[in-house]
Amino acid sequence: MSASHPRAHDLSRGDSLLPGWVKEAVRAILDPIVHLALALHVTANTVTVLGLLIVVIAALAIGSGWLLAGALILVGGSLLDAVDGALARATGGGTPFGGFLDSTLDRAGEAIVYLAIAAYYLRGDAPTWPVLAAFIALAGSFMVSYSRARAEGIGVTASIGIAPRTERLVLIVAGLGLAGLGIGPALIAALWVIAALTVATTAQRIWHVWRLTAATRG
Repeated sequence: MSASHPRAHDLSRGDSLLPGWVKEAVRAILDPIVHLALALHVTANTVTVLGLLIVVIAALAIGSGWLLAGALILVGGSLLDAVDGALARATGGGTPFGGFLDSTLDRAGEAIVYLAIAAYYLRGDAPTWPVLAAFIALAGSFMVSYSRARAEGIGVTASIGIAPRTERLVLIVAGLGLAGLGIGPALIAALWVIAALTVATTAQRIWHVWRLTAATRG
């Protein structure tokens, strides 16, 4: 879910886990979709809202126990996450409201997915620690986004880190897909990996901002 502002999570590079060539390949694959959206006069904000709706559908599938279906639907919503960024750039770089809508719905979508995973584990007789993993991963993901937003609020760019949103999506989709194929521990492992990586990414950003603002502390 990206709207009409130059987005940081729009397949950004930095020092993230995913190599640049993977992100470039995804851009190339999505180019025809972007051109179609332009031809149909579909706005980036419309794609953003549509992306959230697809994520809600994925979450309903996940919460109902259809993990593989949920993972596949989530892939569709995630692809739109890149489409609206490219669409915004193609139509002039986006608007402040588009950036606001993008970030807000991204956080909503991420929360919905993790809550759906927690609901899935609460449905059965599984121990509660996978639910704890889901909530820690959610909290960590929010901290990654919040640390960047606060840095930008004081005029510092902090888009660095090993686990920005794209990487987290890849991990959660992989975990859901493998669990849907019968490898249940894969999803739990993905949640704990995301939890650890988000803590590390937040720490990276805090250190980054601390270094950049050293001069202002005298």
